[in-house]
Amino acid sequence: MEASSRWTTWWRRERRQDEPVTGGEAAARLDLLLGAVRAGFPLAPAAHPAGHRCSCDRVGCPAPAQHPLSFAWQTQATTEPEQLARWLSRDPEANFVTATGRMHDVLDVPAAAGRLALERLDEIGVGGPIAAVGDDRYLFFTATRGTPDEDEWWTSALDSTPDTMSEHPGLRWHCRGSYTLLPPAALLDGSQVRWLRGPEQPLPDPLRVLDVLTDACTEVGAVAEEQWLIG
Repeated sequence: MEASSRWTTWWRRERRQDEPVTGGEAAARLDLLLGAVRAGFPLAPAAHPAGHRCSCDRVGCPAPAQHPLSFAWQTQATTEPEQLARWLSRDPEANFVTATGRMHDVLDVPAAAGRLALERLDEIGVGGPIAAVGDDRYLFFTATRGTPDEDEWWTSALDSTPDTMSEHPGLRWHCRGSYTLLPPAALLDGSQVRWLRGPEQPLPDPLRVLDVLTDACTEVGAVAEEQWLIG
């Protein structure tokens, strides 16, 4: 709590005087982001809702409030609390993404499959951080595959072009070169990206989680031509 208080004080001091301070809610949000940083998740700032549109002001934004602010997000992504505080002082409403394939990977499934898989993972004693993206998707954070042999890795533009999400309703594996939104984050429809299990949980083996998620996706009919895609 001492570290949280210190960064909250810095954040408020760094903000312009004409920006309202949202008090306890802002402090709680910062504390959640610092928890992810302490867990080693690299963060980069992302767009957020601005009324009924995306804060990026792009006409026809394909992924409103769900994409990094900068094309250099992979270089920006950091675990430094000081940089997080600076970003928040400039844009207190910013969402954040976490770069995958470094500290962790993320297995991303429809909510129906995620709920089923969560029950089964509990039964076999497999934990790990889990987030819900509104009522639509579940994010299962796992240990990373890192940089495997090229024969074991398939590139995909899917994860860098979120507007194709509707074409791929099944499981998505966010690894090297990809990202996901990180709780807490606000979505355009008024829903939230929230932790179901926080980042302090140990990261499980991805293949063990993958087996359960693949079966769950099949059972709820959340499959496309390919059972799952690596991005």
